[in-house]
Amino acid sequence: MGRGGIRRGAGRPKGQGKYNEPTKPIRIPESMISDVMKYLSIKGYKLPLYASTVQAGFPSPADDYIEQQLDLNQHLIKHPTATFFVRAAGNSMVGAGIHSGDILIVDRSLNPKSGKIVIAAIDGQLTVKRLSKTSKGLYLKAENDQYQAIKINDASDVVIWGVVTSVIHKV
Repeated sequence: MGRGGIRRGAGRPKGQGKYNEPTKPIRIPESMISDVMKYLSIKGYKLPLYASTVQAGFPSPADDYIEQQLDLNQHLIKHPTATFFVRAAGNSMVGAGIHSGDILIVDRSLNPKSGKIVIAAIDGQLTVKRLSKTSKGLYLKAENDQYQAIKINDASDVVIWGVVTSVIHKV
């Protein structure tokens, strides 16, 4: 029995799929994958959003009905020109649902208010903490009892970069 070569009936059927036309694979250098994905997200790549909800308690029969197409940019980014992404490291914010490796969506146009989670540069080092204003002063607080709050005073070299609006993490 011969090896390799063209075999009649082998491979994917032509002209099937969503667009009912042949497809063409393309190769992208690994260094450009994030740029290509960013381009696709800017162009409004949308995912299906089902009309039914998912029960967190007892199971419910699922619908096969897609309500609409979901554009994550539309739901997660309110001010595109003022928004950036940063990856969290460490476990100081686990109480707020932010884990090491999570992607934080940060909006620079929002006013950093007490109670909001912010990205701050302290002496040039970036950190994510909850901004807290009390009668004793202004603090950057961790959401983990193993870490102490950082007091901000006039001598502190602290710059608030933006307010965290969403967290993306794997389960």
